[in-house]
Amino acid sequence: MSSNPTVEPIVSNTFDRRLTPQQILWTVVGSICYFAWFYGVVGLKTEHIGMYFLVGLLFFTNSSSRQFLYAFAIFFVYTMVYDSLRVYPNHEFGTVHIRELYEADKALFGVKYEGVRYTLNELGARFHQPFFDVLAALFYINWVPVPLAFGFYLFLYHKPMCLRFMYAFALTKFVGMIIYYIYPAAPPWYVAQFGFDLIPTTTGNAAGLIYFDQITGIPIFENFYAKAPAPFAAMPSMHCAFPVVCFIYGRELKNRLLNIAFFIFIVGIWLSAVYTEHHYVLDVLVGGVVAVLSCWAFERIAVMPRVKPFFDNLLVRIGGRGYGQLTLQGDFYSTVNRR
Repeated sequence: MSSNPTVEPIVSNTFDRRLTPQQILWTVVGSICYFAWFYGVVGLKTEHIGMYFLVGLLFFTNSSSRQFLYAFAIFFVYTMVYDSLRVYPNHEFGTVHIRELYEADKALFGVKYEGVRYTLNELGARFHQPFFDVLAALFYINWVPVPLAFGFYLFLYHKPMCLRFMYAFALTKFVGMIIYYIYPAAPPWYVAQFGFDLIPTTTGNAAGLIYFDQITGIPIFENFYAKAPAPFAAMPSMHCAFPVVCFIYGRELKNRLLNIAFFIFIVGIWLSAVYTEHHYVLDVLVGGVVAVLSCWAFERIAVMPRVKPFFDNLLVRIGGRGYGQLTLQGDFYSTVNRR
């Protein structure tokens, strides 16, 4: 099977920053709704204001920045939806699974040490070392930056695949968020600190990543997890799902070094998730399965007659030349493509 063709961007000779009356109306209505939601419901934060002005900057700067905005718009949508989870926490929606997940993971993947069976998380916490603390943190902190960097590369050189990747990436996260509410789950660090009783007011925790903060003297993870909107969202692990999405689409570029890099990225984040007590092995494995199934589902949905015109139009808006080129050509989807 051949890889996706490189798509040359369509460069417009003119760029009109003026808004049509319809665009003005949507801008005003959208701005009112955006600030009403985040100020009146979620709680307005600096990052919300920053994202609003970033979107405006991308839209008005030039044709290339507007194309980039159209390509990555789904990521901004995902960010807003995810941050809004704090409005209706999943622990209020259903029973939080604490003991059963811990016991299941220990039974399936636990290791005996000095006659006592421990989860791999507990062993990682017990025998953590500064070198591995730093290495795990460096992998973990790149769970979103690496996919975004890959998406930007695709935007520059493989626009059809850029859309496929970005929307499969978003679908993976949306499926993960649905599971958060179907199966609220406490992470390993929660059991280590609080046991098996539910404390609804619990906030996010850096867990094993706090050692990186202590080594560097910079509270990166402490500050990040203090703002986490969903502390009971361990199952599935989206940290472990996103590298799989990168690997799936990266394979289609037929670049051996890229494939190796993404495979190392998967292994590094998967091990780090367990080592730092953020996820059980079960969370990690389910995250990988969610990524594979979401990518498969998106590829089927994207070519449906009622959906494909949307991507046809969007590809032109980001400087591509036709979503019709975007058939399921990669090895991963070859069995689907033959049907």
